[in-house]
Amino acid sequence: MADLFDTLPAPGGDSYSAKDIEVLEGLEPVRRRPGMYVGGTDERALHHLAAEALDNAMDEAVAGHANRIELELNAEGWVTVRDNGRGIPVDPHPRFPDKSALEVILTMLHSGGKFGGSVYKTSGGLHGVGISVVNALSDALEVEVARDRRLWRQRYSRGAPEGSVEDAGPVQNRRGTTLSFHPDPEIFADAAFRPALLYRMARSKAYLFRGVEIRWRCDPEVPRPDGVPQEARLHFPGGLGDFLSASLDGRELLTPRPFLGQAEFPNGGSVGDSGGGSVEWAVVWPDDEEDGFCHSYCNTIPTPEGGTHEAGLRNALTRGIKAYAELIGNRRIAQATGDDVVVGTAMLLSVFLRNPQFQGQTKERLASAEATRLVEGAVRDHFDHWLSADPGMSRVLLDRIAERAEERQRRRQQRESARKSPTRKLRLPGKLADCTRESAAGTEIFLVEGDSAGGSAKQARDRETQAILPLRGKILNVASATADKMRANQELSDIVLALGCGIGSHYRDEALRYERVIIMTDADVDGAHIASLLMTFFFREMSKLVDNGHLFLALPPLYRMTQGDVTVYARDDAHREELLKTTFDGRGKIEVSRFKGLGEMPARFLRATTMDPAQRTLLRVKLPERADPTALESADEGIERTERLVETLMGRRPELRFDYIQKNARFARDLDV
Repeated sequence: MADLFDTLPAPGGDSYSAKDIEVLEGLEPVRRRPGMYVGGTDERALHHLAAEALDNAMDEAVAGHANRIELELNAEGWVTVRDNGRGIPVDPHPRFPDKSALEVILTMLHSGGKFGGSVYKTSGGLHGVGISVVNALSDALEVEVARDRRLWRQRYSRGAPEGSVEDAGPVQNRRGTTLSFHPDPEIFADAAFRPALLYRMARSKAYLFRGVEIRWRCDPEVPRPDGVPQEARLHFPGGLGDFLSASLDGRELLTPRPFLGQAEFPNGGSVGDSGGGSVEWAVVWPDDEEDGFCHSYCNTIPTPEGGTHEAGLRNALTRGIKAYAELIGNRRIAQATGDDVVVGTAMLLSVFLRNPQFQGQTKERLASAEATRLVEGAVRDHFDHWLSADPGMSRVLLDRIAERAEERQRRRQQRESARKSPTRKLRLPGKLADCTRESAAGTEIFLVEGDSAGGSAKQARDRETQAILPLRGKILNVASATADKMRANQELSDIVLALGCGIGSHYRDEALRYERVIIMTDADVDGAHIASLLMTFFFREMSKLVDNGHLFLALPPLYRMTQGDVTVYARDDAHREELLKTTFDGRGKIEVSRFKGLGEMPARFLRATTMDPAQRTLLRVKLPERADPTALESADEGIERTERLVETLMGRRPELRFDYIQKNARFARDLDV
């Protein structure tokens, strides 16, 4: 029998030998594959660089060697982080005598003082790659170290030193490290620092460690959204309690007295260690049961995907509630689950651990197995005392949890009966924040771009009549996509499920779950593009919904103008100029701020300008009237003209768009590009 491999074709011209094997040294792996270290090259990855630099300064503060940190953003895109800690060592490294310890830390992966545990008991840095990654991904980086009453300085470009460490002379009353860097535009071509994100990052760090003051400064030339100051001193002696109060923003509470506390871990938060580990928490149950959140941190590093420390807090709350219910004879709680206890809850959790384990370099999820046991053990006893201290409030909380558990069981029974019956209930997308009114009359659903804008809209809405469905960026262009792609698109599937009326020939107007479908996007060119894609979808797949007058466009403002007690909003540049001439008297300073997007617009402004039916302006999307099917005339030419226009602008043939632009470019005015 012939060998199976005898039938393989002869190899072609491609060869594979030892010379094809590359060995990347120094910081070259970071520049080749930045996604492995910072999660990509987008805006989120860019801000991860600032977080790495700020985390190093926070580690000095948590270790007790610094009490002041400064974070600055200048007009050229430079970020500066300054602390008054010990300063990075600048003496020659024992293993590399021709290099200073500063240069080793900045140019070699997996170097630093956070491995052994003798210098930092707890720290956010674990792998010794953070600050060297910042250096590798910056086209320019400058570092100054004030140490032992002398100032040392060194400059780098794309990870390589531009010279040795310079002795800049003696200094008085100064110590610590100053790091300034400019991200490499070759890597972060389409991303820029956002003052709002940097400010929130600095503020959250100040909340997480009471012993530090963080000074924030943004160059006046950098545009800032409302709520972001040019300069601020951030110091919160109340810790997470202050953080929780600021996050709730006046919401009514089911438990007026929050569950606050902090505790030290036995054995320092790690088996075999002693001292250094701790946990702090702040928990409250809002009365509206909506828009709950759990923001968790480990060694001041945010863990947006949660992890084992969140599981420990959840276990402590769930078991504490059940134990207290059993103590007072409340049998309704027996069927409650962890979801019944924590859904809608506002929770903040911060742990400090020695040798924590994260999933990935970006550290978005804590994986330390012992964190669950440590957090649960530390929180549980305090929670038992908190429940016993106010029996009246605790009974109200138990009743609410019992009602939630009973409602969950009723829904499960309904689902089971629906599966057994010929007709099945509509499956709603998980990210839909639905309204409470069951009939469609007077209700509306807002289709908003992004989770950030969706969060603002959820806070601004009327829960009874307004539903919110966040969409992830720009949806599929149905005019140029295949049917298979359209069916596989999650965003379009969510829209179809939420509306419940079917598409195409299966559309049923009486099954539409809302009276109005409102497209609400940012007041810029990207928002207009998303709106056009959504209108194309409705025109192609749900034209009867448009025909019957259910589709609307929201008109969020682009500008907010204030003079004294007078505040008005402008839709665009032309409207702004009109208001400047007609509304204001020309005397006094007029403050004009531009909203960068719905996600950065405070909920009260969004409600007043865009979502409140008594104050907002909506545009109804209309189609040309169709011909009477009983008449002897031909089909309405307006519909055919609209269909041709949609195919030209949104279809698969770019030459049609090119021809349209050539013929109509002379009519364009005030382009926003």
